[in-house]
Amino acid sequence: MARILIVEDEGIGAMDLKYTLEALGHEVVHIASRGEEAIEKSLEMLPDLVLMDIILKGDIDGITAAEELSKSDIPFIYLTANSENATQERALATKPLGYVLKPFENIELKEAVESAIKQTKDNI
Repeated sequence: MARILIVEDEGIGAMDLKYTLEALGHEVVHIASRGEEAIEKSLEMLPDLVLMDIILKGDIDGITAAEELSKSDIPFIYLTANSENATQERALATKPLGYVLKPFENIELKEAVESAIKQTKDNI
């Protein structure tokens, strides 16, 4: 079981993600809808993993928020509908533990989360 923080600005999508993660045995510690909130709550709660959408409300997008998280060694996976090459290149430069395109199947999410958690445990 991992402590996961979700960063998603679409309420229905965030709640669906929360229920899916809980059904997989994980604890969702917070749902943030803005990049600024994602940074603040991640630094405060130190989750095992952050699931980060790229397009967010507010001044800070998910990639910029993830860059801040990486400075504190907080692991993250991108969950996004954005498949533009320039955005993907910018996102992958932040060295996420995974990149999952929406819409995704629950098995894809499960595998990405389990892989990321394994990677973080292997690096301890």
